[in-house]
Amino acid sequence: MKIVASSDWRDAIPFDTLVLVADIVPGEPTRCFTCGADSEPRERTELWAFKHRHPKNHDGYVRFYCAEHRPEIPRPTAAASLAPARATGRPASRPAAERRVSKPTIPDRVRAMCPNCFVEISATGECGMCGWAA
Repeated sequence: MKIVASSDWRDAIPFDTLVLVADIVPGEPTRCFTCGADSEPRERTELWAFKHRHPKNHDGYVRFYCAEHRPEIPRPTAAASLAPARATGRPASRPAAERRVSKPTIPDRVRAMCPNCFVEISATGECGMCGWAA
């Protein structure tokens, strides 16, 4: 048996980049990760998604942040951009910031999402991850 990772909207988000939540996953208002579960839900046009790297999960994890709590994006150092080209005659590869990133696709229909786990809720109206009921 071969075990593979599932695919969802989080795969389309590039690492270490701020993306407007409304552009990647439609739905109801939700909360900033840093503000906590007791804060007022905000519109998805006011929140930013940030995909963090994880040492044991190569897919990383996504958190939503308000404008006040957005994480700082790491900037490449000047020494890395001034590195000499390889002597093979081929041009050096472009830095990660210059590579093209495909725009995430938006599903055709809006599906019910769990406000805690951000996964699709089953037809029964209950979240399979945390048990939240609609």
